[in-house]
Amino acid sequence: MVWSCQQCDSCSKDQEQYCEKVVWTYNSIYLDGSPTFGGYSSLMVCDQRFIVKIPENLPFDAAAPLLCAGITVYSPMQYFQMTEPGKSLGVVGLGGLGHMAVKFGKAFGLKVTVISTSPKKEKEAKEYLGADHFLISKDEKQMQDAAKSLDYIIDTVAADHPLLPLISLLKVNGKLVLVGMPEKPLSLPPVALTSGRKFVGGSAIGGIKETQEMLDFCGKHNITCMIENIPIDYVNTAMERLVKGDVKYRFVINVAESFSGPTAS
Repeated sequence: MVWSCQQCDSCSKDQEQYCEKVVWTYNSIYLDGSPTFGGYSSLMVCDQRFIVKIPENLPFDAAAPLLCAGITVYSPMQYFQMTEPGKSLGVVGLGGLGHMAVKFGKAFGLKVTVISTSPKKEKEAKEYLGADHFLISKDEKQMQDAAKSLDYIIDTVAADHPLLPLISLLKVNGKLVLVGMPEKPLSLPPVALTSGRKFVGGSAIGGIKETQEMLDFCGKHNITCMIENIPIDYVNTAMERLVKGDVKYRFVINVAESFSGPTAS
């Protein structure tokens, strides 16, 4: 975000991301009618209320995705009180959002279970990210054995997928929060929620105040995104790799070096 009205109920509660007049960092129209280009800009001028400070111990490239993937999972974990040490957190999908949810979960002292359709991701979930358990969502026996084992679930998957198997993993009073955005409408029988007083909700990014809190938390715990730093002329190849799911876990375009090298014009 680079601007919000500062007058509505959301803005008054430091939740500028829900302001109806919010101007996003990129692909939005600013007050003067000019488009916003975000990270594709060589220079940005921004209202000081929308500036955050990156902790000195975090490298800029690996910290950059914290402003998107990081805050997208951190905000609901805080708002829905999914931070109590010793509780069990399920993370659906191990991509840009999912790997950050695992990192935050471990930093909060949670027991983390990664839930994925891909068995190949078990090694990276456990060995690289420190997840405690791994479930293959297509394996009915694994899912049945894990029934009522989780206090919280963060669902980061953007592809269409059924929610009912995930709901069955929640304990009584369990919470499932959606941060991915599948295209098709969700379908869920109400009894799946009422029978265990379970909750399904959604969340976007956080406000500026909360984003700074998240960055400070990351600085304290030395948390960054796992990235691949690329020059701007690699973007088309990167897009092709994204379609194939061939990225761990975020591409970061090095705009400064891309336009300061000997071939820059």
